[in-house]
Amino acid sequence: MSSSEEIAKSARKAGNVLKTLSNEQRSDILFKIHDGLKANKDIIEKANKIDLQVAEETGLSSSLVKRLDLFKGDKFESMLEGIKDVANLEDPVGVVKMARELDEGLTLYQLTAPVGVILVIFESRPEVIANITALSIKSGNAGILKGGKESVNTFREMAKIINAIIEENESITGVPVGSVQLVETRQDISDLLNQDDYIDLVVPRGSNALVKQIKSSTKIPVLGHADGICSVYIDDKADLEKAKRISLDAKTNYPAGCNAMETLLINPHCTNWCDVINNLILNGKVTVHLTKEVKDSYFDCLAKSNLLNDEIKSHVVDVDETKDFDGEFLSLDCAVKFVNSTEEAIRHINEHSSKHTDSIVTEDEAHANLFLKGIDSSGVYWNASTRFADGFRYGFGTEVGISTSKIHARGPVGLDGLVTYQYQIRGNGQVAGDYLGAGGKKAFIHKDIDIKTVNL
Repeated sequence: MSSSEEIAKSARKAGNVLKTLSNEQRSDILFKIHDGLKANKDIIEKANKIDLQVAEETGLSSSLVKRLDLFKGDKFESMLEGIKDVANLEDPVGVVKMARELDEGLTLYQLTAPVGVILVIFESRPEVIANITALSIKSGNAGILKGGKESVNTFREMAKIINAIIEENESITGVPVGSVQLVETRQDISDLLNQDDYIDLVVPRGSNALVKQIKSSTKIPVLGHADGICSVYIDDKADLEKAKRISLDAKTNYPAGCNAMETLLINPHCTNWCDVINNLILNGKVTVHLTKEVKDSYFDCLAKSNLLNDEIKSHVVDVDETKDFDGEFLSLDCAVKFVNSTEEAIRHINEHSSKHTDSIVTEDEAHANLFLKGIDSSGVYWNASTRFADGFRYGFGTEVGISTSKIHARGPVGLDGLVTYQYQIRGNGQVAGDYLGAGGKKAFIHKDIDIKTVNL
């Protein structure tokens, strides 16, 4: 038996136990993992600094370095808070979604159930280890995690802590060893992608190339998104101050994020629209990639106001329409184009977006509703930054990833996206042969039951 098969079978065995545990047992181990990671912050930070040093020495892109840094700002504290948030959420397992009396003493139930075994492959974000551990255990799923080589030292230390806590507390919480397994090599992943008998779902988190490679390499269902090409449309009825605040936040709050604005669409009939671009350049240090039409109009606007200067010129480049509207910058860059209506904005976004998250800035409710209905993305916003596309901000505790799929789960995937459902029938000796359609004469009642009255 190969090592990958052993890992997959061990995960299946652990998952079969996890789904039988109580919510209290599953949550208890998460609080212990939170405490263990917090107590070992210095060890984790030391390992993270080694990864950052190696990343800089090997010329890793600035966007990946930002994702790799676990201690920039409040990222580590947010990671810990996310574990507790997940632990405190309601139990996602065994929730009754439907109840129907088929006959007296014969009742059908639809209940939520864990997916089973989840393989999560991610690149430089070390906090994903904690996120997935929390979500998988809380939802009764076993998790197999593979981090990127650039975060290997942080990954190892966190893995040691998490596995030690699970092992030390198995007799107390019932959560078995094997519930969360962490693998390091690419070969492990290649082999695990063939374990469709044991692994139920693959979640790749990373670059477009990673997601596409995973999708082409396995028969296991894949949940994820390849790109985060998010757009903000400034409507002709937009409030200028809202437009400036929203576009600046969407682009500069975290440029390397998959929910950062990559395309800015402007209706040229919006009063003082030039101020939106000025704000991005002067306050956000954003390099704007302008179409010829936008550039000519923008420079003309600045010239009339005596605002055109070398600083602004240094942040303006010509857009490359063969690629700038169809890819991620993941940096302080943004492609800008004129559209003359909400309908035109919708057409552009649906043609070029990655179906992640898009936003309209407008005071016109009819325009907003048209945009909200017309955009074919997992997240569509009105007068809000695309940066809100996040499981933590949605109140999911954290997220396993963002899905642009239309099947099973869509948008930030939290606990609800990690459970499926099963049907249970609870009877008292009935057999199908007694009923119409199977040889008998009895008719079914098919009477729906108010699920609020059900207590299984």
